[in-house]
Amino acid sequence: MTLKFVDEYRDPAAVLRAAEKVRRRASRPWRVMEVCGGQTHSILASGLDALLEGVVELLHGPGCPVCVTPLETLDRARALAERPDVTLASFGDMLRVPGSRGDLFGARARGADVRVVYSPLDALRLADRMPERHVVFLAVGFETTAPAVAGTLRHARERGAKNFSVLLAHVRVPPALIAIRAAPESRVDAFLAAGHVCTIMGTSEYEPIAHRYHIPIVATGFEPLDLVHGTGLAVEQLERGEARVEIQYSRSVRPEGNKDARALLKQVFRVVDRPWRGIGVVPRGGLALCDAYADFDAERRFPELAAEAPREPEACRAGDVLRGALRPPQCPSFGTQCTPEHPLGAPMVSDEGACAAYFRYRAADVPDRPEATP
Repeated sequence: MTLKFVDEYRDPAAVLRAAEKVRRRASRPWRVMEVCGGQTHSILASGLDALLEGVVELLHGPGCPVCVTPLETLDRARALAERPDVTLASFGDMLRVPGSRGDLFGARARGADVRVVYSPLDALRLADRMPERHVVFLAVGFETTAPAVAGTLRHARERGAKNFSVLLAHVRVPPALIAIRAAPESRVDAFLAAGHVCTIMGTSEYEPIAHRYHIPIVATGFEPLDLVHGTGLAVEQLERGEARVEIQYSRSVRPEGNKDARALLKQVFRVVDRPWRGIGVVPRGGLALCDAYADFDAERRFPELAAEAPREPEACRAGDVLRGALRPPQCPSFGTQCTPEHPLGAPMVSDEGACAAYFRYRAADVPDRPEATP
């Protein structure tokens, strides 16, 4: 039954009809930014950008939490991993993300104890099995993954775990939309908000953004038909001169979000200013542990990790890609100096990165480079 439900949103004929409806409605070219890496990959895999070419330019925003994790966090993670008494646990796609001094994969090759886990609870179980070591979980992600980290920390606190902490890099999406829209070079006419984030947090935080910047925001799903419908709703608002929050992904998103998950986040975290790779410090753009959970903060437990923010490699234009100011094939390093095997920046590493998506689905866009892996 579930497969049939998903297939309804991938039906090519339905997608074509919906795209044609958008083409008929648009009276001028509009620029719509999706802010989820999963949406970006779905757009490129299904060719939605080509279907809407000439009437809607789909801009790719900072929708990959791996990609926006700042260099200084990656350098701290590497420094922790290189300590003889520390085991660093992380999701697999973090191991190849380059910091200023290399990546975690390289650190592991040189003997660092770096473990791939599938959840923060797996990292806590590691700490249970290795009481003689300190286990640090590198916690990245938007509001979607933060509840799992919060639940794990609450569990660790209840059990009195002493050898477990988190290196926190959780970021919040709404403040990033403000930063993108308020930038002088912004080209965005409307946003497609990430449906999974809105499933957790609801849509109330987007209301003042839509009103202040007079910009439509549509909470959208991830299948091709979701994305065409979401784009169509945004175009309809633009054509009418409207600017409000709308929910396309109604099978998952409610205006109030998941109240239990939101309550858990409020219990464990506090909102702080946080640097985003490619964007800079975003006011109220991230989460930090509240005082009741300060003992689980790896940066407090290992204060020697503090360091100045390193500079991005000059050949890497990932920041421009993450802001939607540059398409990956327009980067001079794309597919030559920068490939999935030898990435310069995080968007070429992550499964949700825009550069990786173009490398996989748009091999013909850039001549004279290695073929993309299907």
